[in-house]
Amino acid sequence: MTETESYRRQGYVALEGLFAPILLSGFYERMRSDLQIGQRSMRPFTARGPLLSKDAIEIYAMHYPPMLTFLWGLTPRISLATGCELLPTYAYFRLYQHGDICRVHNDRLACEHSLSLTIAYGDDKPWALSVGTEPVAEPSALITEDFAGSPYGSVAMQPGDGVLYQGVHHRHGRLDPNPNSWSAHLFLHWVDPNGPYADQAFDRPAIEQARKAAG
Repeated sequence: MTETESYRRQGYVALEGLFAPILLSGFYERMRSDLQIGQRSMRPFTARGPLLSKDAIEIYAMHYPPMLTFLWGLTPRISLATGCELLPTYAYFRLYQHGDICRVHNDRLACEHSLSLTIAYGDDKPWALSVGTEPVAEPSALITEDFAGSPYGSVAMQPGDGVLYQGVHHRHGRLDPNPNSWSAHLFLHWVDPNGPYADQAFDRPAIEQARKAAG
């Protein structure tokens, strides 16, 4: 099967070697320097929420715009893999701790087509992302520890590898605890401008909500 056929049939496809690890390492080190990660309190960027078992550092592209170069720059490549025209929505970075998991869930509507890109591991131990192979007709807020008997596939990524998955309609998560002292990942999202979530392009609803909250 081609990339596109695999993606459409099972809800995900592995995209190996999207970037040279040294490029992603350089990006990560520059972001650490710019945001002084490890040198000052990271409380503004610390999150846990219902998906995680430990605190994680989360940084969104609105706080670090260079992240958008990955989102916008990868759009033609991801459009090719999905077999349809795409528009970007949003992107964020997450730094997981040792032993963390990511519970099985559906994403919000802005994540019609999503890419998990591995940047680096603290101990060079691949950590798998798992994706359900049966689509969910209506996305929900349900969060579970596993796939509850439903079929799924897993991809253990090396730095520079990505997994493209249908984030809204295919449940996904990381079932095994993180084997590294830390691991760094980028999450990038797109929608089909001719599809049901076209209004999510460029993350307009979230931006408007933030503007209203700011007064």
